[in-house]
Amino acid sequence: MTPDAINPASLPAPSGYSHGTLVDNTLYLGGQTALDANMQIVPGGIVEQFRQAFGNVLTTLAAAGGVPADLVSITIYLTDIPDYQAHGKEIGRVWRELAGPVYPAMAGIGCTALWQPEAMIEILGVAVIPDERLKRPES
Repeated sequence: MTPDAINPASLPAPSGYSHGTLVDNTLYLGGQTALDANMQIVPGGIVEQFRQAFGNVLTTLAAAGGVPADLVSITIYLTDIPDYQAHGKEIGRVWRELAGPVYPAMAGIGCTALWQPEAMIEILGVAVIPDERLKRPES
């Protein structure tokens, strides 16, 4: 099967990558930072950046017919792990607001920098979408 690129129009147009790649019913979600529609990293700290980055992931997931419960794995790259930990309860509330009470397998990885210098977080993931909800891009 040929992979299908999933690139929602509401996210910044990708150049040299895809927001998601759909193979069969598995969606590989490309790393999302806290870029908004104006190609700017949202201000306000780690909680606001988490909201935007995770929202971008969910936008790509929805474009393929997925819902948050379809997520099977999430990897979070962080430039400041202690800051993320200090705001863990707030971030958990944002997760539950956007995705509900189900959590997939997760990893948090510290790194020295991300693609955009202002970015504090990047989130990528994998989802398995049931055939009855799956949306493939029109050719």
